[in-house]
Amino acid sequence: MRLAVCSAAAAVALFAAVAGTQDAIADGETRTLSFFHTHRRDSATITFRKNGRYDEQALSQLNWFLRDWRTDEPAKMDPRLFDILWEVYRESGSRESINIISAYRSPATNSMLRRRSSGVSEHSQHMLGKAMDIRLPDVDTGRLRAIAMKMQYGGVGYYPSSEFVHVDTGSVRAWPRMSQDQLARLFPNGKTLHLPPSGKPLPGYAEAKAEILPRNAALAAQASMGGSPIGNMMTALLGRKDPPRPAQADQTSKPVAAQVAPASPVIPDTALALAPIPPNRPKDRLLATGIEPPPARPDRMIVAAVAARPPVPSIEPILGPDRKASVRALFDPRTAFLDLGFSSQLENDLSTVRFSGPAVKPLPVKQLQLVHQVNANSSTGS
Repeated sequence: MRLAVCSAAAAVALFAAVAGTQDAIADGETRTLSFFHTHRRDSATITFRKNGRYDEQALSQLNWFLRDWRTDEPAKMDPRLFDILWEVYRESGSRESINIISAYRSPATNSMLRRRSSGVSEHSQHMLGKAMDIRLPDVDTGRLRAIAMKMQYGGVGYYPSSEFVHVDTGSVRAWPRMSQDQLARLFPNGKTLHLPPSGKPLPGYAEAKAEILPRNAALAAQASMGGSPIGNMMTALLGRKDPPRPAQADQTSKPVAAQVAPASPVIPDTALALAPIPPNRPKDRLLATGIEPPPARPDRMIVAAVAARPPVPSIEPILGPDRKASVRALFDPRTAFLDLGFSSQLENDLSTVRFSGPAVKPLPVKQLQLVHQVNANSSTGS
């Protein structure tokens, strides 16, 4: 406990030493950002700080708004990134919404972009929710770069051909690096962690390192604890308490009996009284069959066993026709007078229209009589 108290006291002293340079931790401050996503073409205005603390609901809205627009996959964004953007936006004097080129980037999207361009880092801050590529339509991209670098809150990338600036919450660095003269004009006192291409730091590098690194560490701790500068830092150093567990049920209370289904369903008497039961067979008929009736039970239906009926004798079929009857029917004179649907007609009544026999026109009656006479004469020899 003594070590924890000493550590907390040292942290409070460190925080008080750098509090004068931190406008981002001012108590009672409300911060709002307006965004326009250049790919989805939608906008959002969200107040992420209220009374100096982060609004968890607003941060959730920002996490969704800044999702990977290619896969619709959200991630938890670093709240400190919003403080950096708020500082940069206020310093720039812009009146336009912050145009988002890229925010969270899923590992799959980052791999795809690396295959297309060598300028995409394998371990990009975008995949951690700690980076954004932004543009301010009414602010020159070079000036936006200078403002972000002068803040010295994290990394700054400059892409003049695409007119956007990369901002992240990582270590203080910049690409491409400014020349020695450019850094000297941007930091006249030389107090900067940015290095020129030669790698030789400016004269105030050691002083800047002693001030900026503790400040950024305090801001990172504050962002991870919700925005309260001192109270939450003590909580972080001494350890967070686990959330209270829900109160357990009183062990002395009578346990609730488990509902177990019975082996067989219980039928109430009212249901049995309303159930339709077939009428009982008379006792005399049961006695006639030689079966004693079962004892009467009011709660169950009486089922009587009935003797099987004797088999009904089947009629033997007649196999084959009756030959004598068939022959007798052939010589029965009554058969000649049966109406078979045939009507006789005279020969002269036939015509080509009504004739349905062979396709040969019959001879006229006179020719037919002549043929019969010739046949008769030839048969008599005359």
